[in-house]
Amino acid sequence: MTEPPQTAEPTAPEPEATAPVPDGPAPQSPAAVRRRALLAGTAVSALLILAIVFGSRLLRDFDSALLPYAVATVFLAFGVAYRYTVWISAPGARRLFRQGWRSFFSAANFRKAPTALPKMIATYLGFQKFLGARSHARWAAHQLLFWGCVLAALITFPLTWGWFTFTSGTGDGPGYEMRIWGFKVLGFDSLNIFGWLMFHGLDIAAVLVIAGASYFLWRRMKDRGAITGQRFAYDLIPLIALIVISVTGLLLTFSSIFLHGGGYEFLAILHMVSVVFTLIYIPFGKFFHIVQRPAAVGMQLFKYTSRRKDGAAEELQACRRCHEPIDTPAYVENLRGTMQDLKLDFDEWAEYCPRCKRVLRGNAYLTHVKKGFSK
Repeated sequence: MTEPPQTAEPTAPEPEATAPVPDGPAPQSPAAVRRRALLAGTAVSALLILAIVFGSRLLRDFDSALLPYAVATVFLAFGVAYRYTVWISAPGARRLFRQGWRSFFSAANFRKAPTALPKMIATYLGFQKFLGARSHARWAAHQLLFWGCVLAALITFPLTWGWFTFTSGTGDGPGYEMRIWGFKVLGFDSLNIFGWLMFHGLDIAAVLVIAGASYFLWRRMKDRGAITGQRFAYDLIPLIALIVISVTGLLLTFSSIFLHGGGYEFLAILHMVSVVFTLIYIPFGKFFHIVQRPAAVGMQLFKYTSRRKDGAAEELQACRRCHEPIDTPAYVENLRGTMQDLKLDFDEWAEYCPRCKRVLRGNAYLTHVKKGFSK
């Protein structure tokens, strides 16, 4: 019997003679990006100050004791706007940002998949199902941390800005009225379960945050993979800050209920310092991924809607080597455009599946690098 003929493995692809022109404006100079970022940060901060003034009815509902928190939120707004502007000025992020908003405002996309956007907001922003594929424990801890922070922000920020007020006709309860921008929203009795939840929402949020942050802190002390790549300022400081904020907040409640206010002033100052530090840290540390996550939703929407054409699944582009489907032609072309924006001269590799990329890289290594060592 004769053996079947052996087929030679293809080598790494050669660059194409002509490449399409990158979609998007030319890269800006760092000085121009900084000027735009400063302008954006200043504008957002000014708008927030105006919102605080008018939302608190010309500061009539503004609590001067919360001034440090309000000032910290203004710095937070400036930092988020500044860094976000710098981030989307990079070629890859700019294309991601543009494609996401293009899909969001596209009437054709809404006709193709009207439920896609709510579903992705729920799965990517709310329940973060992609984390469950890594670890169910990490997913559960992240959910505790996420919803605890969301609940705390929904309560703290409006109170800090003077948008929410709680007033009592008798001065000391038990009947209270919650007002938003001076308008009565509801009345409640502070002695029933609903009133207890209203006044202890931050305590509930603190318990959720402590549980989630403690798990991640424990994992970073025990897991070898986490220990190897972690950095103290980037990975541990955020967790420690969240725990300090939550613990001092619970101690304030404990002091007012069980200690008749003993040590309240010291705890209030410690709590305020930890909150202000964390708010200022958010735009320049690990917490910035909270601001970046919505852009990923836009990109997922673009991928999902590009796979559907007139209500039916669109044909996927095949790998140039093994002919297995990769993704839609629109998504592959967008990836090639991003690589061209980044001045990567091997954008044609976007038309290969991950497995074939590894094979081609291995063949290139054996041909050009290993061969040299054998001499």
